[in-house]
Amino acid sequence: MDFAPDALTEEITARARAFVDQHVLPAELILKEQLAATPQEWSTRPIVRDLQQKARAEGLWNLFLPGDPAATGAAGLTNLQYAPVAEVTGWSPQLSPAAFNCAAPDTGNMEVLSQFGTDAQKQQWLAPLLRAEIRSSFCMTEPDVASSDATNIDTRIRRDGDSYVISGRKWWSTGAMNPDAAIFIVMGKTDPDADRHRQQSMILVPRDTPGVRIVRPLSVFGYDDRDHGGHAEVAFDDVRVPAGNIIGEEGGGFAIAQARLGPGRIHHCMRALGMGERALSLMTRRANERHAFGRSLAEQGVVREWAAESRIQLEALRLLVLKTAWLMDTVGNRKAMTEIQSIKIAVPVAVQTIIDRAIQVHGGAGVSSDTPLAELYAGIRSLRIADGPDEVHLASLGRNELRR
Repeated sequence: MDFAPDALTEEITARARAFVDQHVLPAELILKEQLAATPQEWSTRPIVRDLQQKARAEGLWNLFLPGDPAATGAAGLTNLQYAPVAEVTGWSPQLSPAAFNCAAPDTGNMEVLSQFGTDAQKQQWLAPLLRAEIRSSFCMTEPDVASSDATNIDTRIRRDGDSYVISGRKWWSTGAMNPDAAIFIVMGKTDPDADRHRQQSMILVPRDTPGVRIVRPLSVFGYDDRDHGGHAEVAFDDVRVPAGNIIGEEGGGFAIAQARLGPGRIHHCMRALGMGERALSLMTRRANERHAFGRSLAEQGVVREWAAESRIQLEALRLLVLKTAWLMDTVGNRKAMTEIQSIKIAVPVAVQTIIDRAIQVHGGAGVSSDTPLAELYAGIRSLRIADGPDEVHLASLGRNELRR
């Protein structure tokens, strides 16, 4: 196993780091101002469009998507090459992923369309997503069932002649509040009597289809994630779409979901490492600047221990993330499942702890909006539920370990 970055990785990571330092971090205040000036709007803010234009001009675009750059308009990076770049974007999760057109849920939806979409679906929806002309949403989780078990999905997708009719209710549909989210990928049951992993299908539902109803926005610890297009509860009231909107084949939804969530989980963990690094950077700066009881916080034994433990956790988990990326590249996602589950469990918990330490060192400022720490904490805490809660991954990982 060789995790050393190659020349391309070093070059793109350096350019991404410079872009984040020079353009993204200074733009965080501008984003705050633009959000405050238009508090009722969910559309993509002008500063994001400005950053996207600059990033695309510098070739920092669609970096998450492997494959032929000529066909995808992407850089064609492997998972291992993308890992340090994604970590850099984690320093500003509100802006950097969107600036590079590497933000969820669009990344996962683009991967689904790239792998399973028809030529017509790619032309109509993937192409404009790759150009950031539209946004998208992924509608899988439901309020009335335990969605950690995807076979519980209750939304119905019923064939009716040359159409499918979708009926059900979803929530935590990220991006759906943004009017630019022109297409929803919806998971539902096409055959409730089939094998439990062949009951589900995925289908493309344009936002403006009659019967699609945005019920309400949802917040995370009071943050509405307006800069990401929010999270929504969405009702599908007998929504009729052409049969050609089915993705892949009937009954293939569960397999597509697993293919989508594997890369999504490692991307989250890559960015989470960047969130941890930024929190540690803020903590060390604060500790060196503030004094209490006659000496700096940096001279307090407990703060030194926090700094040391945080560094150890970040270094160890970065190696595990890189190993996971290498395995995904070399033997495939299925054979890397142990590592994917491991990082999905370990990284958010560790980064949550690191951010919490940084908050504690900042005192009252840490829980205010004067620093990014409170919002980072809300984001990382929700990641322990998104894409499968900790307990589900622990149970699966432990079961497989005991079967060895």
